[in-house]
Amino acid sequence: MSGPVERWSILRDQIHAEVCHNAFDVELNSFVQSYGSKELDASLLLLPLVGFLPADDPRIRGTVSAIERGLLKDGFVSRYDTTTSVDGLAGDEGVFLACSFWLADNYILQNRYDDARTLFQRLLALRNDLGLLAEEYDPKAKRLVGNFPQAFSHVALINTAHNLTRAFGPAQHRAVSGEATDGGQGSACA
Repeated sequence: MSGPVERWSILRDQIHAEVCHNAFDVELNSFVQSYGSKELDASLLLLPLVGFLPADDPRIRGTVSAIERGLLKDGFVSRYDTTTSVDGLAGDEGVFLACSFWLADNYILQNRYDDARTLFQRLLALRNDLGLLAEEYDPKAKRLVGNFPQAFSHVALINTAHNLTRAFGPAQHRAVSGEATDGGQGSACA
C-alpha cells in the first residue's frame, strides 16, 4: 500500500478515541446518535459489525440494551425515535428491516443465539409471496411499506442467515478483522 499509512493509522486512532469519548453517554450506558445527544440511533448496531468495538465490550452491550429499551416497536427496530428526532420529517414511520437484522447480528455476536433465531424467524415471516422484503414494515397495519423491494433489507437478511448458519459469519469476520487491523486500539478507548 502506498501513502502515509502511519499518519492514517494515527488519525484513525484519534478519531476512534474521540468517538468513544464524545459519542458515549455514561448515563444512558450507550453510544448516541451524535455528540452531546441523548438520542439513540439504530445505526449504532453497526459498531461491532464493522469492528469498531468488540460485541462483548460493555459499551456495546449497553448500547444494544438501550436500543432494545428505546427503539424496539412490536419486536422490530426503528431507526430512531421519530417523536424527538430533528430529521425534518413529520409523522411516524415503519420499523426498518435492515436495522432489525443488525440487532439479530448483535445477538449472534453476543452469543444470544435463541434471541437471534427468534428475531430472524419473525423477520422472515414478513416476506411477501415471492420472498421479497420492503425497506420498512408497519406493525400496526401489518404490511410492508417504503421502497420495495429493498436491497438493503435483503443484504441484511443474507448476512444474518450466514451468521446464524456459519461458525464464522461476515459479522464475526469483520469484527475480528477490525480488531486485528487497529493494533489492539479498538477496544482500548476510554
